[in-house]
Amino acid sequence: MRVDYLGLEAFVAIAEYGSFQRAARALNLSQAALSHRLRKVEEDLGFALLIRTSREVSLTANGQGLLPDARRLLKSLQETYESARAGASRQSQRFAIACVPTIAHSVLPDVLGALARDWPGTGFKVLDVPVAGISEIVRGGQAEFGLTIVSAELSDLRVRPLADEDYHLFLRRDSALARKGVAHLSDIEGARMARISTQSKNRQLLDVAFGDLRDRLHWFYEVQSAGLAMRLVAEGMAMTILPASAIAMAPASLTSIPFGDVRLQRTIGVVSRRGIPQSDNAVDLLARIEAALVARFRPHLTLDPDLQSRPRD
Repeated sequence: MRVDYLGLEAFVAIAEYGSFQRAARALNLSQAALSHRLRKVEEDLGFALLIRTSREVSLTANGQGLLPDARRLLKSLQETYESARAGASRQSQRFAIACVPTIAHSVLPDVLGALARDWPGTGFKVLDVPVAGISEIVRGGQAEFGLTIVSAELSDLRVRPLADEDYHLFLRRDSALARKGVAHLSDIEGARMARISTQSKNRQLLDVAFGDLRDRLHWFYEVQSAGLAMRLVAEGMAMTILPASAIAMAPASLTSIPFGDVRLQRTIGVVSRRGIPQSDNAVDLLARIEAALVARFRPHLTLDPDLQSRPRD
């Protein structure tokens, strides 16, 4: 049996106001409409709830028994409704973005800081996850777009390159090589190096970029994250090669220097769902991120893939 909430609302209002006229005014109804709702709920229940005379309105015994439960039911329904509406409002005011951790640490703080001033009523949810998770987050609709490392384009997602970022050698600030300000392959041959596991997109890109050169390096440690690789470097146990932006996540004792004889780089791009238009907020946020990326790195240009591992002139 369905619950006649409108009828119960009419009954409670009449009982509380003690008058059809005042109850109708409180519910913004005509007295005829209010009477219809009361009559309908009484027919559903099979007994009278009110006794109405020319001078007053009083509750029947059944009405007196029902009133406390009806009040609790309506109060619970109102609280549930308000909670759902507040939750939807909070959700609509929180914008989610998926991003690889190095870019999340180095680029997003300034962009989100400016947006916090321009969008005072909006919060942000940053899903800083490895590359493998970016596409799934966007595909599942948890974020309108993601910032990722560009690789093969997926059939159901659109990938647009934005900027190219160099890989740097990460080493301790107090090392002699750090003071040179630039690294060459001969500087790191034979030295203990830390690299990320084979499942990492960074590792895959470096393997392709180095080609046969990678066999000349002493990969002594293999770890699962850039954070641990940098920790090993901070302890003086190794050096590592990471995207330049990873310096934002590095301990203070570390620095990074570019390579002078080999080009190592990755392309940062935006991934979004095909055929689904982006919201105005997403368009604004993405434009600001793109400007920040281009200011920090080189704008992406189409390059011959073979140049990626050739020594520079």
